[in-house]
Amino acid sequence: MVSWRDPGNSAKKDKDIADFPSDAVTTPFIAPQPQPTREATPTPVAANNSLPGKESVIAADLSIEGKIEGSGHVRIAGKFKGDVNVKGDLTIEPGAKLNGSVRAEKVTLSGDLEGNIESARRVDLQASSVMQGDIKAEDLTIASGARLRGHVECGSWDGKNTKAESKSAESKPQAVGKEANATV
Repeated sequence: MVSWRDPGNSAKKDKDIADFPSDAVTTPFIAPQPQPTREATPTPVAANNSLPGKESVIAADLSIEGKIEGSGHVRIAGKFKGDVNVKGDLTIEPGAKLNGSVRAEKVTLSGDLEGNIESARRVDLQASSVMQGDIKAEDLTIASGARLRGHVECGSWDGKNTKAESKSAESKPQAVGKEANATV
C-alpha cells in the first residue's frame, strides 16, 4: 500500500482526526448477514388413499356414468349411474340420484337410489330418501317419511354373519362319488 502525504496539509489532517469520535474509529462496520430462508417443503402425497377420513365427492352439478371401486368413503351429491363397491361409507345426499348396485360398510341414503344394496353392515334411510331395490344389511334404520320399495334381508341368521355365510358356501368344494359320504 502506498501512502502519500501532503506536507502542507498534515497539521489540518491531524486536527480532523483528533476531532473524530474515538469509538467510531475502533468499531468496525459489520454488514448484516442475510437470514437463511426456509424453503417450503412439499407435503408428501400418500400413495394409498384408504386412510380413515378420506372421502371422494361427486358434486351436485356433476353427472357421471361408470363404476366406483376402492377403499375410502364416497359422497354423492349429483347423479351417478353405475355400481359402487367400496370398503368405506357411501353417502347419498338429498337431491342426489344413484342408479346401480351398492356394496359398502355403511350406506346413508337421503336422496334417490334405484338399485340393490347387496351388502352393507349398516343402512340408514333418512326421511328424504327414496329407495327402489332390495337391501341386504346387518342393521337397518328407516326414518319416518322415507320411501322403500323392495325386499329386505336384515340381521344375521343362526348367529352367523350373512356375508360370511354366503362366502363360505361359495368357496366350499362339494364331494362327488364315493367320497361324498366321507367326513370332511
